Amino acid sequence: MKFMLIVHHDEAAFEKIEKEKRQQLLAESIELTHQLHAAGQYLSASPLHPAGASVIVRVREGESLVTDGPFIETREQIAGYFLVDAKDLSEAVRIATRVPGARIGTVEVRPLIEITGLPNE
Repeated sequence: MKFMLIVHHDEAAFEKIEKEKRQQLLAESIELTHQLHAAGQYLSASPLHPAGASVIVRVREGESLVTDGPFIETREQIAGYFLVDAKDLSEAVRIATRVPGARIGTVEVRPLIEITGLPNE
C-alpha cells in the first residue's frame, strides 16, 4: 500500500531554530530516504517552500480565481512529504515516527487511493 506522510510544522517557530539544527533535520530526512530506498519502501519525498510562496486556485462556474496563499487559517503549515510503500497502516506509522519533522511538528499518515490509468503505470 502507498501512504503519504504529510509533514506539518509552524513555519515561524521553524525559522527560529538555529540554522545548523535545521540543516541537521534535513540531513536526517535525506538519510531516512536512503534507508527507505534500501528497504524498497521509498517512492518520493521533498520539503516545500514556505506557504507564503504558494498560490490558491479555485474554479467556480467555469471561472478561475488565483490568489496568493496561504488562504487557510492554521497554525501549522504543510512543510513537506514522504511517499512510501508500506504493508499496512501500522508499518506506515512506524515509518512516520522516524521522520525528523515529527520532533518539531506533526506527521499525518494518509493512505493513497490507487487507481488505474495514470501515467507510468
